[in-house]
Amino acid sequence: MSYDDPDSPSPAPRRPLSRGRALVVAAALVPVGLGGWLLWQGVSGAQDSGGSDAGKGETATATATPSGSGSAADSPSAEPSGTDGPSSGKPSGDASTSSSTPSPSPKPSTSPSPSPSGTTPRTGPLKGKVVVIDPGHNPRNRDHPTQIARQVDVGTHRKECDTTGTATNAGYSEAAFNLDLAHRLRKLLEEQGATVKLTQDNDRPYGPCIDERARIGNEAKADAVVSLHADGSSAGNRGFHVILPGKVKAGAADTSAIVAPSRELGERIAGGFVRRTGNAPSNYIGGGTGLDVRKDLGGLNLSKVPKVFIECGNMRDADDAAQLTNGTWRQKAARGISEGIAGFLKG
Repeated sequence: MSYDDPDSPSPAPRRPLSRGRALVVAAALVPVGLGGWLLWQGVSGAQDSGGSDAGKGETATATATPSGSGSAADSPSAEPSGTDGPSSGKPSGDASTSSSTPSPSPKPSTSPSPSPSGTTPRTGPLKGKVVVIDPGHNPRNRDHPTQIARQVDVGTHRKECDTTGTATNAGYSEAAFNLDLAHRLRKLLEEQGATVKLTQDNDRPYGPCIDERARIGNEAKADAVVSLHADGSSAGNRGFHVILPGKVKAGAADTSAIVAPSRELGERIAGGFVRRTGNAPSNYIGGGTGLDVRKDLGGLNLSKVPKVFIECGNMRDADDAAQLTNGTWRQKAARGISEGIAGFLKG
C-alpha cells in the first residue's frame, strides 16, 4: 500500500485459449437384418451422449502476471484497480498504480461495482450476507494527480483523496494484484451464497476517494468489508499483516461500535491466511501477531460496519514479490481470506 508511482506499466492480461470439443469418430456399422439395425442404433446413441465440457475449475480466465510468475490459468481475469490507506514507511494517504488509458469521463461513478449478472447463488451458508471488497488503489490515479491530491475529511484530520500505490521492482502493480485477488475472493464468497460488491472494478477514471470507499460499505449495510493491499516497504521486510481500526471519535469518525467486531474479523482472516498460504505474519509490523491497530486511515475511521485492511506481503521484497506475482499463491490467499470472512459471518 505504498504510494510510489513506478513508471513500469503492469503487464497486459493474456487471453486464455478456447477449448475445442473432442471429435468422436465411430466405425461404420453395416446393419444386417433387424439385429444389425439395433446394433447400429445403440452405437449411434452412445456417440450422441459423449463430448461433455471438461476442465471447469474454481478459477476463471487468466490474469496478467510478470514473466515466470506462475500459472496464468489459475487466475481470474484482472485489470489493475483501487483503495485506501497507507502502511509502515509510506507517505500519508489512502490508494494504487498501473498504467491505463484515462477514461474520457471527468466525473467518477459513485456506485459500487456489482457482481456479474447471474453469478450469485440463491442458496448457501452465507445467503443474506453482504460483503464489500475494496481493491486498493485505482490504476488510473496516476493520470489524475489533481483529483487524487484533493483533501478529504477523515474525522481526525484531512488527507489526500487517494494515492497511486506501489509495485514490484519488475513493475507488477499493487493495483493489478489487488483487483485480481478481489475477483478470486468475490467468486469464492458468491459460491457460498454471499452478495458481494466491489468499491471499484477498474470502471472509473480515478478513486474512489477514501471517504467514499467507507461510504460504499456503510450504504450497502455490509456485514463485513475487507480492503485488499500489498505493502511497499524495504527489502528484507516480509510477511502479511491485517490492519484493525482503533477507537476514534472525532468529527464524522466514530469507530466505537466496530472496534470489537473488526478485531474478530481481522483475527479470523489472519488465521485463514496462515493456514492456506503457510506464510508467517509480518516481521516488521505487529510484533509477530500479524495484527496492527491504526487510527489514521480514513477507510477505517469513517466506517460504520466491521472493516479491516490486509497487506498480503511486501512487493519490494524479492521473496514476497515472487509469491504475490504467482497465480497459484494468489488463489491460496483468496481462499484463506474467504475462510476468515465466512467464519466471522457464521459466528
